[in-house]
Amino acid sequence: MKITGNVENIVFRNEINGYSVVNISHNNKRLTVVGNLPEVYEGQTLELDGEFIVNKKFGEQFKVDDVKIIEPTSLPAIEKYLASGLIYGIGPVTAKKIVDEFKEDTLTVLEFNPMKLSKIRGISKQKAAEISNAYNEMKGMQNVIIFLQSHFISTNMAIKIYNVYKDKTIEIIKNNPYQLIEDVDGIGFSTADKIAVKLGIDLYGENRIKAGLVYTLKTASEREGHTYLPKDNLINNCIEILNFSENERNLIEKCIEYLQIEGMVKNFSYHGEDISCLTKFYFQEKYIARKLYKLSYNEFEEKINFIDSINLYQRLHNIQLNGEQTDAVMYSLTKGVSVITGGPGTGKTTIVKCILEMFKQQNKKVLLCAPTGRAAKRLTETSGMEAKTIHRALEMNPSENEGFFHRNENNPLDADVVIIDEMSMVDVALFCHLLKALRSTTRLIMVGDKDQLPSVGAGNVLRDIIESGKLHTTQLINIYRQGNDSLIITNAHLINNGKMPIIDNTSKDFFYEQGKDLETNSETIIDLVTTRLPNYFGYRPQDIQVLAPMKAGSCGIDNLNKRLQMTINPYFSGIELSTEFTKYHVGDKIMQIINNYEMNYVKYEKNGMTQEGSGIYNGDIGYITNIEPNSHQVTVKFDDGKICKYEKTDLYQITLAYAITIHKSQGSEFDCVVIPLVPGAPIIITRNLLYTAITRAKKTVVLVGSKQILARMIHNNYTAKRFTLLKDFLSEEYKND
Repeated sequence: MKITGNVENIVFRNEINGYSVVNISHNNKRLTVVGNLPEVYEGQTLELDGEFIVNKKFGEQFKVDDVKIIEPTSLPAIEKYLASGLIYGIGPVTAKKIVDEFKEDTLTVLEFNPMKLSKIRGISKQKAAEISNAYNEMKGMQNVIIFLQSHFISTNMAIKIYNVYKDKTIEIIKNNPYQLIEDVDGIGFSTADKIAVKLGIDLYGENRIKAGLVYTLKTASEREGHTYLPKDNLINNCIEILNFSENERNLIEKCIEYLQIEGMVKNFSYHGEDISCLTKFYFQEKYIARKLYKLSYNEFEEKINFIDSINLYQRLHNIQLNGEQTDAVMYSLTKGVSVITGGPGTGKTTIVKCILEMFKQQNKKVLLCAPTGRAAKRLTETSGMEAKTIHRALEMNPSENEGFFHRNENNPLDADVVIIDEMSMVDVALFCHLLKALRSTTRLIMVGDKDQLPSVGAGNVLRDIIESGKLHTTQLINIYRQGNDSLIITNAHLINNGKMPIIDNTSKDFFYEQGKDLETNSETIIDLVTTRLPNYFGYRPQDIQVLAPMKAGSCGIDNLNKRLQMTINPYFSGIELSTEFTKYHVGDKIMQIINNYEMNYVKYEKNGMTQEGSGIYNGDIGYITNIEPNSHQVTVKFDDGKICKYEKTDLYQITLAYAITIHKSQGSEFDCVVIPLVPGAPIIITRNLLYTAITRAKKTVVLVGSKQILARMIHNNYTAKRFTLLKDFLSEEYKND
């Protein structure tokens, strides 16, 4: 049934999904309305479609299925509507003045004749225009949100969509709802498909099939790191997404060809197999191979005698480089491109410091960079020279029209030498942008551990470069950084070689806690983080990082985060902010879980200067320093000093970080890590996952679980295959040499 009423007050509203409890005046009676609503305000008139229900606790209510916002008509309702704060520039006093002046024509004036508002004392022509713009934008947004809600879109997501398309939202979605997948973070094929079906789109039409194909390739890159898919894999996955039968296979094949004609996809034969890839990945890997080939043929013959300089460096710093380390230094000084790879304690930092000293003697401009803020901060500390994130070095500014990065082929980096640390984390897209910003004479030195987990983004850059065998690579094997009673590095290498670690709880840094079952292990982890390790080593609980293989289960990060938050930072009298899945408190440890290139930040330097910029990245860790109770704005200070403000609708970008997945820990180091050993699928519980977790610890490692699972992980050398082209593209570049 349909009813109409004026909004008297909003009792409750969930900003994430739009669920609201609202009191309205209906037939001169107060009625409680419940359901998912767009943002409504006091004084608005609502036309509601739904049914009356009886709540055991609250009595009769009207449950809403659909809603339409109708402009108020009575003068008291219009005044209350304007005074509610929904329109920038109008408060209760101004609302009364406007209604007294224009009576029933008030809303018409706001929409079509705003300059009339300047008749009212205190409203200039500029303010009149601002009021009209705010009114029309609010009205347009409400219409869009109502439209989207009728197509299974939550209020929070509807606002995100509106912010992308503005007043073109409905037109764009009706024309091609699958465009949402490309343009709006968080919209997948399933959501876009539901909208399309409700709009009556042809289930076997070209637009739907092409969207399914592009989504399949995009998902393969984001979730599994592939830069291409074998054609059969692509078609089979697309059949599942589209809910087609084998009989529709030919329709998909035709659309693959259409996508190539349109330039979205490249199709070709590769090692005798038909494959398809998003065009951007094809050209990125092609460009990387070509640029590395060109850079690698630069030879540098400096006037300085490097052997004498290296010997002098060793004497001054009381160190002795072995043959492989000396080779690494020499390659870096004389070759256009070189790679240094090795596990923890094999001397990578020592080599980098020596290289920096050699280039300093030659007055060379050196740029040190790393993929993440934490990795850059650590590189700064170990090298004694400022390191930047790759994004910062490239001067990223997505809001500028001229391009995503200011540094590119036309505006290259002012550097004679570029050194990249944690190279295993660098994906093809970022590496391609970096190479575009290198001058033809710039030397490139890549440092990383090839046995770490690969990049979160698409590609397998470091491993492909090493396995191609085309670039000067030094593999560091010998272990140097290791105290007599320290086991972290020793055990990391044992595990990496498929051997059980030394379990000796009398050591100073590597410990093992036998677990009975997952629930007991969970209790042990909470006790270790909150009591035992702080008491024994003096760590703050917030500084102990739990690294778990998975999200779900008793020892998964979702459960551990809730329990650790309740113990370390419980809610008492401070401000708490609830979202659909998480409650946040001031002091909570959080992690950014998506790249947000447009997130503004401010950073206060030690010299008193203020640095402003944009860009917070997947994996950045920080702490909530403030929650505004009225605006629900959350302030976060990240470990690298960046301070950001999140609106409540932006909180999907962060998560609690007392416990994080091992994958998210890449590029980071923590004084103390606690690692639950849990059963799982062989493709997840692997040797290199455990190796990566252990190598994140600087001072202390604690394993919690059964030795059977530990042995199973160590003996499971499964590495998920990534479909990438870079290795072969490199071979093609060098085939005539």
